[in-house]
Amino acid sequence: MTVATLYVVATPIGNLADLSPRGQEVLRTVAAICAEDTRRTGQLLSHFGISQPLVALHDHNEEVLAQRIVARLQAGESLALVSDAGTPLVSDPGFRLVRAARQAGIRVSPVPGACAAIAALSVAGLPSDRFTFEGFLPAKASGRRDRLQGLAGELRTMVFYESSHRITESLADMASVFGGERPAVLARELTKLFETVLDGDLHSLQQQVDADENQRKGEFVVMVQGAADDEQAQLAEGRRVYATLSEHLPPSTAAKLAAELTGAPRKALYGS
Repeated sequence: MTVATLYVVATPIGNLADLSPRGQEVLRTVAAICAEDTRRTGQLLSHFGISQPLVALHDHNEEVLAQRIVARLQAGESLALVSDAGTPLVSDPGFRLVRAARQAGIRVSPVPGACAAIAALSVAGLPSDRFTFEGFLPAKASGRRDRLQGLAGELRTMVFYESSHRITESLADMASVFGGERPAVLARELTKLFETVLDGDLHSLQQQVDADENQRKGEFVVMVQGAADDEQAQLAEGRRVYATLSEHLPPSTAAKLAAELTGAPRKALYGS
């Protein structure tokens, strides 16, 4: 007897040939496919001659639909969950459904495949033995800077997603908070026709994106090397504290206090 299963299926991030044979077979045989955007998933299915029913499942209805979908699973149907592109739940909907299914004792099985964060990290040439995935930064400048300042002393490689609307501002904020000399890699439109991977430091990446309109189009993965050692982490923390204090104090006073609190050299903070 076949056990009802919720299959979490990774789909291509660009090149349709990246949908695995197993992924195709699962999508052909499940009772229905839960999709973030049914039109986009419909195009993918049509390419492979798959015509299973689609259920729209996105951020705005997932809480409501999760229990209905779990009820179908409990009734013996196997279903699939896909996002618009890549691996579901990685900066995409699906967490509530997977959690509800597991809490109900439903078998949840991954069908692995493309993931933009891992694909980008694999070609970046940055340390990848330890990394932290930070997803999308806040859209508002103040929230974005606060998030980055909280990561200033992070020792692991940091992986971010970013959109074309904010890539310029995000790179500028990263350079300001982490230091323009911090090694970084920008991956754009991975597996697609205009795929590019730029490396250098945050300052040079910012210059390259500013100078080339084409490098401001598409979907981005930004990878920033972590603080190299305790001294660099100390400097990053000093910059974070200085940025906060300088909102309320004269720069020289803010730098003096930040240096005393963190041990970072005052001259490196003043005017940073």
